[in-house]
Parts: sequence; structure tokens; C-alpha cells
Amino acid sequence: MDQYGQLRELTLQDRKEITALFSDVFTNAPWYDDWSDQAQLDAYIADLTGQAYSLTLGWFEGGQLAGLSMGHVKHWHSGTEYIIEEFCIARERQGKGLGTAFMRAIERYLTARGIRRIFLQTDSHVPAYTFYLHRGFRELDSHVSFAKQLDSGPD
Repeated sequence: MDQYGQLRELTLQDRKEITALFSDVFTNAPWYDDWSDQAQLDAYIADLTGQAYSLTLGWFEGGQLAGLSMGHVKHWHSGTEYIIEEFCIARERQGKGLGTAFMRAIERYLTARGIRRIFLQTDSHVPAYTFYLHRGFRELDSHVSFAKQLDSGPD
């Protein structure tokens, strides 16, 4: 516990709280993600929190979930990493230092468990980009992300 809150590992048992915070943050500015398909949202949360190497961490303030980091642990040739797929702070609590406190708590938590690197991706045109840069993350010069949209129609 520090001045801002408390870090706690979360599981699928915490799905209701996870889903509520995740949905509230990412369906609003600047993301505007469409999570109206409840089955797809439930599957996504289960993908991130219910797998063998999943690691979901929550940041609690006053007993309420105020921050969320969902990802997984990857055992890599250069050491064990935490791959963050989703990171967010409750909208009404953003800009008050909670994200920084949460990220520092995550770093301490990971270091104590022998995890030596955090890897994540974000868009360059959203506030998260600057948030990560100011917290010591750096862009990887040799890393490129690719995506390919697959046709769902007949051949």
C-alpha cells in the first residue's frame, strides 16, 4: 500500500469489476472502442485474465478498482517479460498521479518475481503514448507491428 492505493492480482473471479472499468475507459475518448457485443467482450476479458500465463493486476483506491493492467508473462531468451495488453486508469481518476503510482507498483511487483522487462504497444496519437515515454519506456527501433484484415466473405 502506498499513498495512492494498493496493488492486487486479479483473476476471472474479478470479471465484473474488470469488465466495468475496462468498458468505461475504452468505449470513451480517446479510444471509442465498440464493445457492444457482450459475448466478444466477455471472451476478450477471459482471454486476458484466464490463461495459464495471464497476469492481471488491479490498483485499488478506497476499496474501488481504479486501475487495471491485463497481460501475460512470457519466458523469453533474454529473460522473463510481462506483456501488457491493456492498461488503464478510471476516467475520473486520470491525471492525478494514479497511473504513475500504479506503474511503479507493477514494476516493484514484477522485479520481486524475477520479471525484468515490460513490453507493450500503444498508438502514437493518444495520450497513453506520452504517458509511457514519461515513465521510462522507449520506442523500439527494430520492432514493427503488422496487421492484416482477413476477408470474411466466400472465396
